[in-house]
Amino acid sequence: MAADILNLEHCAICPRGCAVNRLKGQHGVCRASGENVMLSRAALHYYEEPCISGVRGSGAVFFSGCSLRCLYCQNLEISRLRIGKEVTVKRLSEIFLELQEKGAHNLNLVTPTHYAVQIREAILSARSRGLTLPTVWNTSGYEKAETLRAMADVIDIYLTDLKYLDPALSGAFSGAPNYPEYAKAALSEMLYEKPACVYDEDGMMTSGVIVRHLVLPGHVKNTKAVLDFLTAFPKEQFLLSLMSQYTPLREIPKYPELNRRLTKREYEKAVDYALELGFSEALIQDGKAAEKSFIPAFDYEGL
Repeated sequence: MAADILNLEHCAICPRGCAVNRLKGQHGVCRASGENVMLSRAALHYYEEPCISGVRGSGAVFFSGCSLRCLYCQNLEISRLRIGKEVTVKRLSEIFLELQEKGAHNLNLVTPTHYAVQIREAILSARSRGLTLPTVWNTSGYEKAETLRAMADVIDIYLTDLKYLDPALSGAFSGAPNYPEYAKAALSEMLYEKPACVYDEDGMMTSGVIVRHLVLPGHVKNTKAVLDFLTAFPKEQFLLSLMSQYTPLREIPKYPELNRRLTKREYEKAVDYALELGFSEALIQDGKAAEKSFIPAFDYEGL
């Protein structure tokens, strides 16, 4: 196992490779430091893909901080402002078990990468005390393959974004021109680890990969490039989730196209192209998904 990558004293867990000593209070782009984790919410969540949320809800644990700097981030208050509550690894393990007791279909780790060390320890501890839920690594896709390999034995499902394939676009919108390079390698690793989607008798995913792509207003060309790339993999190996829920929450003067919602025509073009490429089983959304009410309240519930 590539355990050396999980090192908080010289942190290189994500592609930023900040090399800071988080155990001495230093922090990099994600702003995480110390031995504990920062959480904003841990509760049943009903707005993921149907095979994740089901009828009982996904046990979503929202981690504060993020290694990306997406201009349009819907969770800005926790990703950039790091609003949250500091929680020990022991308490995190207890939270996992409490979500199981509440009937969650799975344990959904939202923006988890910068806390991989603590999450691994908490999952192993919770499993020793009866945790049986499938674990979902809910990620932006900005991952190191080495980190994924080091976490492989504690992760069952990858719920990953594939945001861009154009370095100029990922640099402008997310502050990471190397996003395409790492996201492509990460997806290849995910599909190597989870080569098939597995479901239980209720249609809930227990193992596999879901690839999310958010169609951005004014950038259907980017979506087509992402879909073209995905055709390199067997379509039955993963589930494509093509998302229309882009919601502008603040003014972005430099990129005016991001100040509006996706048009119906833009999304139809994306869906039609996916169908042309053979993605007949892809998950699609209706216009109601672009409502602000779909964004959870980061109110420290369950902490």
